[in-house]
Amino acid sequence: MDASTIGMIAFAAVLILLALRVPIAFTLASVATVGTFFIFAFRSGSFAPERAIKATTSMVFSNSFDLVHSYDLSMIPLFVALGHIAYKADITTKIYHAAKVWLTRLPGGVAMASVMGCGGFSAITGSSIACASTMGKICTPEMLRMGYDPRLATASVAAGGTLGSLIPPSVLFIIYGIFTETSISSLFLAGILPGLLTLAGFILVIAVWVWYSPEIAPSTATRYSTSERLRAARDSWPAVLLFVLIIGGIYGGIFTATEAAAVCVSAAAVIGFAQRKLTMRSLWEAVKETCIQTSAIFLIAACAKIFVAFVALTGVAPMIVGAVSDAQLSVVLLMLCIAVIYLLLGMFLDPIGIMVLTLPLMIPLVESYDLNLIWFGVVVIKLLEIGLITPPVGLNVFVIANVVGKEAPIDKIFAGITRFLSVDFIVLILIMSFPTLSLLIPMAAR
Repeated sequence: MDASTIGMIAFAAVLILLALRVPIAFTLASVATVGTFFIFAFRSGSFAPERAIKATTSMVFSNSFDLVHSYDLSMIPLFVALGHIAYKADITTKIYHAAKVWLTRLPGGVAMASVMGCGGFSAITGSSIACASTMGKICTPEMLRMGYDPRLATASVAAGGTLGSLIPPSVLFIIYGIFTETSISSLFLAGILPGLLTLAGFILVIAVWVWYSPEIAPSTATRYSTSERLRAARDSWPAVLLFVLIIGGIYGGIFTATEAAAVCVSAAAVIGFAQRKLTMRSLWEAVKETCIQTSAIFLIAACAKIFVAFVALTGVAPMIVGAVSDAQLSVVLLMLCIAVIYLLLGMFLDPIGIMVLTLPLMIPLVESYDLNLIWFGVVVIKLLEIGLITPPVGLNVFVIANVVGKEAPIDKIFAGITRFLSVDFIVLILIMSFPTLSLLIPMAAR
């Protein structure tokens, strides 16, 4: 049995196990280990298992060890910790409050404030799920209490939560950068314009929706004075400072992305203690939550690294590249096929799982067309962002449904999401058609 045949059988096994709801980490590691064993066992032509044991264990442990001890991977716990500490220190909540105070008089202003709050939260945490969960607890109940239509109240936060994938810092960008060996700092900078464009599009959706159907967002009698608005804007300075430290530090060449994360974690803790919003107990809770979340990410990443090494042994990637080259697909048709694959997978799998499953095959294919990997990374993250709110398994939708409970069934949330998905697809088309949208800031930073 040759390596390519084993590789094709392994990919089929992965899809079957995932369909059976076996966790992605265990699926990748087990299939890669067994597949590697058979490749080495059949290397001499006949089945010789005694020759495969040492080689298989060496490959499995060396790849997982190298990944876990990667310097770039240290960014993940730092940025996750930053998000938890900022939330415990009330820094992220102040963003939403400031936006609400300034926009509350506009039709649908609280929903717009929720999206802007999600954008600000994303600029600190880098996690879409965490953003949807946290902002859902803050924004959605308040909008429902004010009489907002459940579709608008839930969909605006579910969609806004996806901004954590694109607006830096992003955990998905970090994982993409590690597996493709591209600059994570450049990826962060590349996500800024597409992320802000998506944010503006979501706000426009709310404005148009409320304009056509004013009853879905009742006006509020609450009025804020100029002094209250200025105070709310002033109180949000810690969030602005952290974002400036991250983006300004990276853009100005002062920090690497890892150093920026470490500086911001320290700054958030100092600000929290200085403002008496953070205690030793809440700091310890943030650390525990960080450990739980990063452990899951590290486990998936380590197992994915084993799978990547296995794919390299099979020779399946060069085989696919050769088949696509023989088919002479245009770049447009190639990107269309890739988009369809990611959108279909996004309906059933989580973003990290999709990324680690597809990158070993997609990257050689993209490189064979001499496409920019930074630009392709933004396209991939945008596709994964869309997957977070597409049925039947839109993770952000289920997060919001758990937060809200019976007040907004999942079908109502998905009914509201369709309007925001239209913006996502428009932005996706713009990113794919005009790579400058992604590459302008990274090129300027050189």
